[in-house]
Amino acid sequence: MSVAPRIMGPQHLCVQGDFSMAIALRSEALQASVLVLNRLYMAVHIVGVRRAFGLLTSQHAEVIHLEEGVYANYNFDSWREISELRADDKCLHDDWIRAVNFEIQVPRVIRLFFYDRMPRHGVRLNRHGVLARDGHRCQYCGRRLSAYMLSLDHVIPRSRGGMDTWENIVCACLKCNVRKGGRTPREAHMRLIRKPFRPKRSPMLAQKLNSPKYESWGVWLNGLSEIGGTKAVKSVFSDNFHDRIGQHDKNVEQIRAG
Repeated sequence: MSVAPRIMGPQHLCVQGDFSMAIALRSEALQASVLVLNRLYMAVHIVGVRRAFGLLTSQHAEVIHLEEGVYANYNFDSWREISELRADDKCLHDDWIRAVNFEIQVPRVIRLFFYDRMPRHGVRLNRHGVLARDGHRCQYCGRRLSAYMLSLDHVIPRSRGGMDTWENIVCACLKCNVRKGGRTPREAHMRLIRKPFRPKRSPMLAQKLNSPKYESWGVWLNGLSEIGGTKAVKSVFSDNFHDRIGQHDKNVEQIRAG
């Protein structure tokens, strides 16, 4: 995905070059995540709040928001207006950012106007993903620890031909990792509490879906991927889905040109 363009426009939430200059620097809302859809309403990425608002204010994206069972589209200005109407009736799990002159709700989902690439398949192997999959619990002694007290262990050591795969790497505390050394669990007389496996989706994403805050992501990450991508979106919106996409993008181009 291309790098988010620089944010410009004095009438907008941010100022050029530094989004944080116009908002509370320690706002917890800035730690939230925003799901990004491509032009065909397929989930392709997750970004932070600053980048999401950068895409909105530069007219590269729009907000997709569920209202009474129907998904509605908003540009930045209309989303700001809707936020002002909702400011006195905030929901428990909503995130809000206070700017100099107004408050605005953090969107949960945005859609890119000019991005047609399809979602990536497979889950990338990395330290954060392994720790999330294993619940920050040592797979040998079962203790749940902070990330800095955990390490990654190759069940079959690399010196024995062990591979860097989801099925061969587990979360282990430092003590257990040192005890096991370059041996297999059987040789070290240690037992795994669970067989390592390749997750079907990002473990960190799975954690977010368990939070009520990101409940609205479900239709895009569960329904669309399992039911069949773009085909499933038709039932969420309307029968003339592709006509709506084309006409909506033409309107956006006309606004940008004007």
